[in-house]
Amino acid sequence: MQQENAILNEVSDETGQFDPRFVLWRKFCAVQGIPVASLPADLPGELKEQWEKLKAGGLGSKSE
Repeated sequence: MQQENAILNEVSDETGQFDPRFVLWRKFCAVQGIPVASLPADLPGELKEQWEKLKAGGLGSKSE
């Protein structure tokens, strides 16, 4: 079922820094060569679009 595989938009006490959103952000930053301390809202146009696409695909299922 797709609902069971969906990642909730909350940080649990059990996952902390290993929350899938943080892992995906760190991966994106490493690939793009930007500091992890950056905020998605601060990204310039094209990078922001790439992040939104990756986030939509990467958080839509647990396969990422």
